[in-house]
Amino acid sequence: MLTKLKILRVEKGMSQSDLAQALGTTQVTVSAWETGRSTPRPPMMQKIADYFGVSKDDIFFSAFNYSK
Repeated sequence: MLTKLKILRVEKGMSQSDLAQALGTTQVTVSAWETGRSTPRPPMMQKIADYFGVSKDDIFFSAFNYSK
């Protein structure tokens, strides 16, 4: 299953390492976010949302346990 974060990253033509460098984190951390092994803390969620120009909800919908 592709996560929204991975989709956004791939659409931008970035590797996990590229995104990690842009956000000031590691490739291992980006991989963990994309596979659902971990979730970024709220300040990092905001940084990611700002970087891609989308809302946190749009990227991390499942992390917030919303139901529609």
